[in-house]
Amino acid sequence: MKIRLFMPFVSVLQFTHHMTSRRSFLKNSGLALGAAALPVVAQSTNKQKTVLLNCGWATKNIGDIGHTPGTLRFLEQYLPEAKVILWAANTNEQVDAMLMKRFPKLEIVKGGVTKPGPVRDAMNRSDFFLRGPGMGQPTDFMVNCNKMGKPWGLQGQSYFPDMVTGKDAEKRIALLNTAAFIYCRDSKTLKLLQDVGVKPPVLEFGPDGCFGVDVRDEEKALARMKKHGLEEKKFITIQLRTHSPTSPGVDDKRPQKLNPLHPTPENIADDTRRAKVYQDLIAMWVKETGYKVVIAPEVRKEMEYNKKFVYDPLPDDLKKHVVNFDEFWNVDEACSFYARAHTVICHEPHTPIMALAMGTPMMHTFSEFHSPKCWMFKDIGLEEWAPEFDATPAEKMFEILMGIHKDYPAAEAKVKKAMAYVEERAQSQMNVLKSVIQA
Repeated sequence: MKIRLFMPFVSVLQFTHHMTSRRSFLKNSGLALGAAALPVVAQSTNKQKTVLLNCGWATKNIGDIGHTPGTLRFLEQYLPEAKVILWAANTNEQVDAMLMKRFPKLEIVKGGVTKPGPVRDAMNRSDFFLRGPGMGQPTDFMVNCNKMGKPWGLQGQSYFPDMVTGKDAEKRIALLNTAAFIYCRDSKTLKLLQDVGVKPPVLEFGPDGCFGVDVRDEEKALARMKKHGLEEKKFITIQLRTHSPTSPGVDDKRPQKLNPLHPTPENIADDTRRAKVYQDLIAMWVKETGYKVVIAPEVRKEMEYNKKFVYDPLPDDLKKHVVNFDEFWNVDEACSFYARAHTVICHEPHTPIMALAMGTPMMHTFSEFHSPKCWMFKDIGLEEWAPEFDATPAEKMFEILMGIHKDYPAAEAKVKKAMAYVEERAQSQMNVLKSVIQA
């Protein structure tokens, strides 16, 4: 039975009325560009609508890369009549090539919005501003959209509590209330916003865009498997998230200090203890099945630290069964690789999401300190595959893993059921977006 964690849908008529009232408010408040700016949307129903998607947060993290093609796939499938412009916050040639190969009609713009240029031009040409999945807490885009009279919404959003608490919380809450819709990728964020009185026309649970990912690079994945002697469905993957800096010399300015420049002795003790849990899990898996284990990166910076904390301390006889990748990859190769894994295990959440998108069972050994996005898996019916890292000994993790192994068809069916729910929610969100831009 599916547990609905979101508010009931508003009817299209109610929603359209609200958006019409909102546009009137913006116009009368002097926040629109001019008298003709907003009526164009209402009158030109035959004009192709344009959605500006702001996404692509980093290239050193395949989760941050994966948000973009996944969200684009949802838009392509459920809103095919719309033109999509991607405002890429951070991409490179490899990522751009992957996106254009999969979405040949896509227009990509880069840069800032404060000065004349491609991004501001794209803002002016768009009918809706869609903020892609993320954990960040900026509000500048909300202010810009409201000044322009541009409807906007959040897709797959998570927030720490300080988004709506503390200094200037009322201002941020007021800005959130100007959204056309907010889709939270986890029920904890949803409840957080509900509890403080955030009430846009639609406030519901909606999947992280990465769930929609379908890019593949079969050639590279198969070559990597051959290089390391890996057989399809006869290996699991693992990656630990450590208390290590995102980049050399760069301190994490967020209150949570997720990636401290100088890890404390307590941080290092956490990493060592959690790595030992993975080492024990690896030993039990190899002993029971004889299958291999791959330390596969979601985040580039973790390659060094996973080698140090997980791989290097393993005894030599166990290392023979463990592959530690020494080169990073793009999300398309990773997806093709995860499609052939037996089970994907990760302290980060987006590697398991990619596995599910490929039909592969997963385990998210989470630490909520990193963000409430860890609850995504519970929210789609996979709570038993998402054990809390520090409360779950290796023996219990092994029990979960062997439950998958002993009835693999049932595990695959469970993946399929969860992903059907994800698609249902994604389609619902895109239908709401369609009603906004056609209003």
